[in-house]
Amino acid sequence: MLRRLYDWTLSLAARKSAEWWLAFIAFVESSIFLVPADVLYLPMALSRPDKAYRYAIIATVASVLGGIAGWYIGHYAFEAVAKPVLEFYGKYDEFEALKVSSGAGIILLMLVTSGLSHLPPIKVVTILAGVVSFPLGWFIVSAIVARGARFLFLAWLLRTYGEPIREFIEKRLGLLAGLGAAALILLYLLVKYLH
Repeated sequence: MLRRLYDWTLSLAARKSAEWWLAFIAFVESSIFLVPADVLYLPMALSRPDKAYRYAIIATVASVLGGIAGWYIGHYAFEAVAKPVLEFYGKYDEFEALKVSSGAGIILLMLVTSGLSHLPPIKVVTILAGVVSFPLGWFIVSAIVARGARFLFLAWLLRTYGEPIREFIEKRLGLLAGLGAAALILLYLLVKYLH
């Protein structure tokens, strides 16, 4: 099922309505959808490098709005909406473990790392932020910074290196972003526990 969903999302890049689909996928990815917007963003930006930054802005704005929707779902509709979605994706246990260990600093750190590298998945963090009533203003700022950095960096890579960078992005960028996220988490924990 996941492969069919991935292939369907990828097929949207060839449509005339691709920008609308990009906005839609970026929006729902941040609150309820499994496939990241990168799957649609990458082929769109590669086919039209002159529009890579435009697509990055569309994906960022839609992703932030989707994150806000995820926050509201977590805050106001956890039992009715969020819990069934998390259970469907097999993310409920991960969510509960994060909820138990989360203070404001950890939530902020997770918002940045999930926005940059999908670690943990962005939908889990947006819902969690709403459940624990993380301040919405800080939530929005961190989402803009993290998601904007991710999509604008991808736009820069694609505009600078074009098609040859695609394989690197698809295979290794997630790993590098994950390592960067792990380094951020480690740095945060070191600072927190050494003081």
